[in-house]
Amino acid sequence: MRDHLELFLNGRKVRVSGTDAFRTAANWLREVRGATGTKTVCEEGDCGACTVLVGTPRDGRLDYVPVNSCIQMLFQLDGIHVVSVEGLQLGSELSDVQRSMVDHHGAQCGYCTPGFVVAMTALRESGAAVTGREAREALTGNLCRCTGYDPIIEAALDMTGGHGRSLDELYPPGPIAEALARASDGVRIDANGRTFFAPHTLRDALAFLAANPGAVIVQGGTDFGVQCNKRGLRPSVMMTLAHLDGLDGIAIENGALVVGGRATLAALEKFTETRVPALHGILQLFGSPQIRNAGTLAGNVANASPIADTLPFLFVCEAELELESVRGKRAVGINAFYKGYKQLDKAPDEMITKVRVPLPGEAETVRLYKVSKRRDLDISTFTAAIRMTVAGGRMSGVKIAYGGVAPVVLRLPRTEALLEGAGATEALFREAGDVARGEIAPISDVRGSKEFRSLLAANVLMKFFHEEIAGARVAPGTGAR
Repeated sequence: MRDHLELFLNGRKVRVSGTDAFRTAANWLREVRGATGTKTVCEEGDCGACTVLVGTPRDGRLDYVPVNSCIQMLFQLDGIHVVSVEGLQLGSELSDVQRSMVDHHGAQCGYCTPGFVVAMTALRESGAAVTGREAREALTGNLCRCTGYDPIIEAALDMTGGHGRSLDELYPPGPIAEALARASDGVRIDANGRTFFAPHTLRDALAFLAANPGAVIVQGGTDFGVQCNKRGLRPSVMMTLAHLDGLDGIAIENGALVVGGRATLAALEKFTETRVPALHGILQLFGSPQIRNAGTLAGNVANASPIADTLPFLFVCEAELELESVRGKRAVGINAFYKGYKQLDKAPDEMITKVRVPLPGEAETVRLYKVSKRRDLDISTFTAAIRMTVAGGRMSGVKIAYGGVAPVVLRLPRTEALLEGAGATEALFREAGDVARGEIAPISDVRGSKEFRSLLAANVLMKFFHEEIAGARVAPGTGAR
């Protein structure tokens, strides 16, 4: 058991102990390491100015993805190779990406530029042919307020001049991966009244939770980091599951999508592209690449937000959560998991190890909807999932879930009952909208008024009717709106 973190920063091994382990990665880079190219602006994971690359050892190689360092705690990066913007060039030689940004005048004030360069480097490292659409999707998590985006997109399309070096050339992965693999044992750091634990086995994790039932599990940390930065959250005991094998798996077993407790949303997005296109469509609108590379489905479930983007889908599919503690395993249906706002059917010593989602049959229609002020990188105002089978003009297996209309995501039993077994007509769906409005209790906030949300509750049913029943079906995978 180590009492310190071990990671690499721009090819150099670093050991971190004491209170520094509890800093955000961005704060540590800037204030401790002097790597001030990484900027902190929003400290919420929205602007992308703090983007760094994290390289995770896999089979002797390093898989790099961009993340927001402002909402990553440094202890989450134990056993990782971190590459900041300073590490992208060799001496005075700019990388292809940096040179392209200069050539296309993609920078003015400079605050956003390092984050753009790092995110574009991740796109370049992927080896994919870069189109305008791919460039825009890869840069969803990076904001600029000076140049407009055209010069930056042009830089992204012209960043493979062939003179820069790849990350593997700059940092040969073998020695780094080997060194990090040797440091993969458990970690416990106690400093200034705070404790961090990174167990090496599930048994150790459950024992730690039993001894510290108030411990906060910080895996993706995409909301946790915001709470620390903006609301001064300072939990005394924290644990990460990053070193546990077997919890990052995603598979389809016996007709169900099974997602491990620490599988990232990015991995789930990739897995569901052809297998579960409706869910894939919503995941593409979930935050940004930086957010999806860190966040997890289990974390989205445990965070218990009534506007969590994945929850309506889980509700209509009647997903099942596997909870574990030293007392054993138990299964809880997602529809019974939320007892009130941020109140869960989960004991303090339990953790979510799997999410099991029975998948709809081929004859069933599932549509997912998201309404927000922006299409990308925005918190939902309203979410919905509608699932049913329509055969011979009649509906069966009707399941409807709404988010953003109550303290928890809601199933709509009266609306479901009205549609179940009935003929699918516009008049019936209009009536269903009125019934749905009576089953919800929205509030007004900065994202929308209660009247707006109530109107959406009715309109989404009409949208479903006209797109899925009365009109031509839209292409698979475009169910998010």
